[in-house]
Amino acid sequence: MAGQHWEAVAVEGLNRAYAAASPQELLAWAVAQKIQFGLASSFGAEDVVLADMLARVKPNGTVLMLDTLRLHTETYGVVDATRARYPQLDLRVYYPDMAALDSFVSTQGYNAFYQSMDNRKACCGVRKVEPLARALAGLDAWVTGMRRDQGTTRTDIAHFEIDDVHGGMLKLNPLAAWSSDQVWEYIRANDVPYNPLHDVGFPSIGCAPCTRAVAPGEDPRAGRWWWELDPDAKECGIHIGYDAAGNAVVQRISKA
Repeated sequence: MAGQHWEAVAVEGLNRAYAAASPQELLAWAVAQKIQFGLASSFGAEDVVLADMLARVKPNGTVLMLDTLRLHTETYGVVDATRARYPQLDLRVYYPDMAALDSFVSTQGYNAFYQSMDNRKACCGVRKVEPLARALAGLDAWVTGMRRDQGTTRTDIAHFEIDDVHGGMLKLNPLAAWSSDQVWEYIRANDVPYNPLHDVGFPSIGCAPCTRAVAPGEDPRAGRWWWELDPDAKECGIHIGYDAAGNAVVQRISKA
């Protein structure tokens, strides 16, 4: 089934049929259908929850990590803890293309992302977007930890989506309807290893120079690219396609 193209009518039917399904049931559905999928993980709270769930329904399931080479030390710590806790999971790590990264850094500088949104998106493109495309090659679907209450760009997330950014493959968002409280209840109830930065005000964790703590009650993604004022632009490009000018040209999803 690798490379399967998903039709809108099928995805609409799945969203109706599984509207009230639990995250575990959604993952079990993908396993039962023999869909070739990977869990894309940044090892934030949502992703470690999904890794624990995946290990229970498919112990040798695939986890896809994008190592941008600018991650927090704490993030690498939770990667090691996850490997130790779930040794059967197939953790695949993808790095930036080194020639492309060298070219970008040599011409723009190490911290070019602070200078303009175009530079920030270009950096994300080298460090995240292109590696993810390699990671997803040959798969039917990928699983994300996105939730509807994470920010203005994610309020309409469905459990099942067609990912036009990656050639029409299926995107499965098992935690779409969950709250942050539900995520943390699961972590505590199951003693899931998690990033300690969450305990010091980091609800959303990306690259170290592009992430900071937020104040209580502040938008969960306010600490991502905090120097950019438009909350609707706080995506790196792995969920939204951009043209050369930095304009969104492909919606995150196709769904009714």
